[in-house]
Amino acid sequence: MYRLYLIILVFTIVIGCTDKARTEHQVADIQEAYDKGNLTNATNWSHDLISMGNVDTLTINKVGLILDMCNRIESDFTLTEADVNKLLKREYISYTQAERDQWERNNWLEFMIIDGTKHYFKRAVSNLKLILQSRIRQVKPINNPDPQSVFCLNHSRMVIEKSRQNNQPVLPVKMKLSYKITVNADAVPEGEIIRCWLPWPHENTQRQEKITLMRTVPTENIIAPDTVLQRSIYLEKKSSKGKPTVFELQFEYVSMAQYFDLKKSNILPYDTSQTVYKKYTAEQYPQIRFTKEIKYLSDSIIQGVTEPAEKVKRIYYWINNHVIWTGALEYSIIPYIAGYVLKNRRGDCGMQTLLFMSMARYQHIPVKWQSGWMMHPNEVNLHDWCEVYYNGIGWVPLDMSFNLQKSNDVREREFYISGIDSYRLIINEGIGSPLVPHKIFPRSEPYDFQRGEVEWKKGNLYFNQWDYKMTVSYNQTSTNDKSIY
Repeated sequence: MYRLYLIILVFTIVIGCTDKARTEHQVADIQEAYDKGNLTNATNWSHDLISMGNVDTLTINKVGLILDMCNRIESDFTLTEADVNKLLKREYISYTQAERDQWERNNWLEFMIIDGTKHYFKRAVSNLKLILQSRIRQVKPINNPDPQSVFCLNHSRMVIEKSRQNNQPVLPVKMKLSYKITVNADAVPEGEIIRCWLPWPHENTQRQEKITLMRTVPTENIIAPDTVLQRSIYLEKKSSKGKPTVFELQFEYVSMAQYFDLKKSNILPYDTSQTVYKKYTAEQYPQIRFTKEIKYLSDSIIQGVTEPAEKVKRIYYWINNHVIWTGALEYSIIPYIAGYVLKNRRGDCGMQTLLFMSMARYQHIPVKWQSGWMMHPNEVNLHDWCEVYYNGIGWVPLDMSFNLQKSNDVREREFYISGIDSYRLIINEGIGSPLVPHKIFPRSEPYDFQRGEVEWKKGNLYFNQWDYKMTVSYNQTSTNDKSIY
């Protein structure tokens, strides 16, 4: 069973120091039920305890967090065994019982025991399909790349060509974005204020410029300063009975590609006294940790190499060759994401990036998180990547999950080790950073910030209580270079 994140442990310690024996015993029972996967008991007992009179605030907060985590787990593990059987049949995945048992032992068909019954991850079957396909490719490689891979390869060739003279951003693409969050009708009582944080682009970056706000709904807003690591635009609105509450944002910006030919660059030794070195080679709990598994694996991959670029390349190749992309559980219910990836040899873009960052930082390579959205035509989606700091060059983009490209040209094949395409929306320059204005309740996504966050005076509104939608249009721009459109 997944453990609660650190804040719950803190509350447990504090509550253990109180002299309210009856409350302490009930909280312990609730925690034990949660840990054993008895979520119905944990939920019911939590409500009973909260409804008691004279319950202290810390206990209410503790129990509220347990309720929140029960909701999050149940929202991710929604499929019954009958549901999975139907989906396997729909996907034409045939199997013997022995194979089915092996899939579950390997966690390829991911499930949890909740209230004594198997509940499968809502993307368990689609992930299983990806896993099985990857194993087939290991035996018989597929020579026909998908359209997205073809698009990125052609684009990266143009980026490399345009970047021959220097490392400056090239191939600008102007985009107009409309983003909408719709909170479910009656998610909160009528007339209550709903607080909403929508993603807003960073400006202090070479690859993103000319950000122009066109409109918000409602019109009054607060844009977080560009100095915060996770940037947002904040809106408030009253709820109406029987109607969804809608928050909208529309803006334009220009995004550019960038490529660094590290073989032709003068990479200097790191100055270990610099702040950038100290900050970005450090652990960052709970998700960037130098566990014994991380240390052993990264040391075995590096094998005495000292050059920073070669260290980065070796780690990138290992993850590319050993970890496949699959849909992810919500990060808030994974206590240690890099460990999950190592154990299961799979994960989405952010999970792979956190594994890369953990191994690179352990090897004394400064790396920082960067994320937002991938904005490729027909492939607009949430996305995470990172940047590697090389002394004498600066920050160099690296996209772990875009992998090595199918090309005989080493620069094209390794493009995403030291380059990035024009189709990005940069929202975050770090993980787990506070929002502006301050969010009172635990975030739906405590580490990343791409979809947005919503709350009201009595608690967080989780992802199952609202929907989001991104609409993008592309235009030509004449800034420095011609757009590829």
